[in-house]
Amino acid sequence: MKKILIINTGGTFNKVYNPLTGNLEIDKEGKALQAIEKLWINSFKIINIIGKDSLEMTKQDRAEILKVIRNNLEKRVLIIHGTDTMDKTANYLAKAKLDKKIVLTGAMVPYSINPVEATANFSSAYGYVLGINQKGVHISMNGRIKNHKRVIKNKEKGYFEDTK
Repeated sequence: MKKILIINTGGTFNKVYNPLTGNLEIDKEGKALQAIEKLWINSFKIINIIGKDSLEMTKQDRAEILKVIRNNLEKRVLIIHGTDTMDKTANYLAKAKLDKKIVLTGAMVPYSINPVEATANFSSAYGYVLGINQKGVHISMNGRIKNHKRVIKNKEKGYFEDTK
């Protein structure tokens, strides 16, 4: 089996309800991925970093993602990322011209509220990163799985679609 590095950065995928504050907060331990892993035959190499909503991500956070990718031997990388700035991180990583196959995914609805979309997006991204032959940075969201330049979040409609 091809080895895949999974980098979990936070985002809506990892949000959980805090009954004390009434807010959705990022679970920095990656319990959503642990729950998915428990149901799969495969075990994952998961690295939890940053633990933020993507709207709060900085250039330093993106540099940290890049550093983790560079410091690991896996040639296939799946990144769980918030959807609002997934494109910025994809562009940042693409400029690094890494000799790796990278797929970013996330969720519009937290796994903890309804696991269907998060699991579907993760599963699609996982299968895609296993099967792709071309190196580069890709996005896998809502059934759209393409080079990062060819898919974008439509913030008015609330889903990802092909670029024009």
